[in-house]
Amino acid sequence: MCLFLQIFIMTDSILSKAATMEIPINSNGDSRTAEDDSLEQGAQIGGSLDEIVGTLPVNMDLQQVMVSGPNLNETSIVSGGYGGAAEGIIPTSSIKAPSMHHSNSNPSMMSEDATRGVAVEKFDSVKKWSINTYKCTKQMFSERFGRGTKTVDLELEAQIDVLRETKMKYEQILRLARELTSHFYNMVQTQQALGDTFADLSQKSPELQDEFGYNAETQRLLSKNGETLLGAINFFVSSINTLVNKTMEDTLMTIKMYENARLEFDAYRTDLEEMSVGPRDAAAMVRIEIAQQQYQIHKDKYERLHSDVSVKLKFLEENKVKVMHKQLLLFHNAVSAYFAGNQQQLEQTLRQFNVKLKPPGSDKPSWLEEQ
Repeated sequence: MCLFLQIFIMTDSILSKAATMEIPINSNGDSRTAEDDSLEQGAQIGGSLDEIVGTLPVNMDLQQVMVSGPNLNETSIVSGGYGGAAEGIIPTSSIKAPSMHHSNSNPSMMSEDATRGVAVEKFDSVKKWSINTYKCTKQMFSERFGRGTKTVDLELEAQIDVLRETKMKYEQILRLARELTSHFYNMVQTQQALGDTFADLSQKSPELQDEFGYNAETQRLLSKNGETLLGAINFFVSSINTLVNKTMEDTLMTIKMYENARLEFDAYRTDLEEMSVGPRDAAAMVRIEIAQQQYQIHKDKYERLHSDVSVKLKFLEENKVKVMHKQLLLFHNAVSAYFAGNQQQLEQTLRQFNVKLKPPGSDKPSWLEEQ
């Protein structure tokens, strides 16, 4: 570090002298050119530097010298020579590369356009929904207060009323059948426990061994037949539940859509009729044309759902008769065989209707736990 500082001081001194050196004039009055002086000063500087460098140790690392040297960011660029004015000095630390940021507004503009498009779409959707809700509410109040007309299919409406009444009655059957299953299950469990108790006492009471044994066998037989009957009742409950809460409910959902479509159809029909009796200027004709288009759209929707409801009601009636015929026959035969004590007929009834019972000793949850 000391050697480098010595080189720097000597170099700066020589350069300062060269910069302030006066130009000599020869005997003939001719001045020496600046180029000659520069060459001579360069030779002097070169010789001095060679002498100083020659004094450096041979094994000195050049990288060490460069690291310990002055910071290049603190150097200055001098314009107009070493003796130039002070305002000509420009610190290199203040020189920065030109900015390479390129403003690309295309992605942001596309994002703004997409956001604006979504907002406009949502606004249009809310606007359409508000208009549709207003028209339907107005139509509903008009019908309720007897001022508006309503499109009615008397035959279809009667079938819908019958379906709703039938569903209520079937729901009552389902509720009572589940209660019967719960009560009968408790009775079977009691009979089984009673049979086990009779069997235990038969072993511990020699004087009443036969009597306890007969009762134990009877209760076990009743418990076994009760489990078979429970399987039949459980199958009956499952089938009624599917009919009521899936098949009928699906048809009622279609009916609800049909009723909403009917209300919309009447609302736009009334709106078109009111516009048709008004003035017929250019603006009114445009509104009438738009109303005519909306009326046609809702008319097509209403007619399509009307057809769907008619078809579903027909298939529902056929399915209901088929399912109930099988389930009512199963229920009757199983109950009759159980209370008649006919174990063979009871088992035959379950095989006839493909009712599978849980095998004895199964670890799976009972049919009552699955409810």
